[in-house]
Amino acid sequence: MRTAEERSASSTDESSQQLRLALPQRHLALEQDAEWCVFDAGNGWEEVRFHDYGDVYAIPGLYEKLFYETLQCNSPATVRRLLQASLKASGETPRGLRVLDVGAGNGMVGEELASIGVNTIVGVDIVEQAVRALDRDRPGIYEAYFITDLTDLPSATRQKLAQYRFNCLTCVAALGFGDIPPRAFATAYNLVATGGWIAFNIKEHFLNGSDATGFSGLIAAMISQGILDVTTRERYQHRVATNGAPLHYVAVIGRKAADVPETMLD
Repeated sequence: MRTAEERSASSTDESSQQLRLALPQRHLALEQDAEWCVFDAGNGWEEVRFHDYGDVYAIPGLYEKLFYETLQCNSPATVRRLLQASLKASGETPRGLRVLDVGAGNGMVGEELASIGVNTIVGVDIVEQAVRALDRDRPGIYEAYFITDLTDLPSATRQKLAQYRFNCLTCVAALGFGDIPPRAFATAYNLVATGGWIAFNIKEHFLNGSDATGFSGLIAAMISQGILDVTTRERYQHRVATNGAPLHYVAVIGRKAADVPETMLD
């Protein structure tokens, strides 16, 4: 008898095989948060913008076919690999992690973490369709899953999250572009115990001086002020754009040394 994960993978594969997908013409150099495609799930061609995640999640298999089969995204596996290597170098095992996965979506990162033996994974996202896609595609991966706004976290939700005593934060392919603002990231970061692992990635553009989102300043300040102790930093190809150009991100693995103070966010 197949496990729930095997049944889920099979169902996703079947949905993906039935989908037809077409990208914009390659001469169109679209900004990453303006990329789109057209797809046919059996009811005719429809257009969807990549960052309208709720619409993407609503179509079984579309997220996987678009980002992983077509655009060759490897960020969940890359961040998991680097975190796993850091754990090994520190003499720790994934089994001891209690992970808060921010921007968890339909569970790609949770699936990577579960594959190396992490037992406690709690997801947070702001998109309601994400948890429905998770229940459809990857049931049983997360111990709990919260749909909430981390920039305005209700006290009851904060208390529930605090009960997990997180010692690891993951946030993959979710920072920048307004999807998760700096304050939301800092709120999640502060839910992790001091000494806990921090694993995230971000497009390299958001770490240079021209960044207007606040992430460049926030992360630089966290490092310079000893709030985040970086152990691994790696530039790599996150995926390709719709015109085939490589999109480079930076993966960061480190240890939390202190909370992010409110004054830093102001």
